[in-house]
Amino acid sequence: MKKLILSLALCCAATNFFAQNADPAQLVNEGKVALESKNYQVAFTKFSTYLTQTNNQDSVIAFNCGVCADKIKKPAEALKYFDIAVQKKYNLANAYIGKAGALKDLKKNDEYVATLKEGLEAVPGNKTLTKLYATYYVNQGILAQRAKKNSAAEDAFKQALEIQPNNVNALNSLGTLLYSQGATTLKTDAEKAKVEFKEAKEYLDKALALNPNNANVKKLVDAIAATLQ
Repeated sequence: MKKLILSLALCCAATNFFAQNADPAQLVNEGKVALESKNYQVAFTKFSTYLTQTNNQDSVIAFNCGVCADKIKKPAEALKYFDIAVQKKYNLANAYIGKAGALKDLKKNDEYVATLKEGLEAVPGNKTLTKLYATYYVNQGILAQRAKKNSAAEDAFKQALEIQPNNVNALNSLGTLLYSQGATTLKTDAEKAKVEFKEAKEYLDKALALNPNNANVKKLVDAIAATLQ
């Protein structure tokens, strides 16, 4: 039994040795073929072996390796390789998107948000990064609202709109929140409620302009208009 275990260990060591010393060009070519065939596990193995041999200097292969790692559900490895692409400024927007996605999968919330912000600073106006960043704050607002933290929810929705002014979800959520607050305030302070209703209508009007078929928003707008008459 000991001889068998030793034999297996030697075989594994030999396999690793030859993998690490395979021809770099061949590894890249085999990785590309595997990637084109959507055999992401093989592509990841080939690319990561190549990158280890070449001290992670190839930004293109690092990005592709990150894509493969993401496909095979290895977020820690995806983070590593997308970060290499970011540092080398290759395919920068998509590298940041991949890095952020890996951080989200790893539940590293603060780093996820920081990466989205950094990505937008590096690639201003990128639609995907903008949407992801704004959506983060929309979701934070929804969570705060569910916890009955309306002030925090309002701040989060407004933060989303600073990032993406035409974010329909943020407009709907903020308008609905302010309408609900106005309805509550109306019981004790009609003038303050009127201010909240007017602000709610501004956001809901914008939301309706972007999505005229939203029946729920139209009902709220009509209800507010009737209250303000």
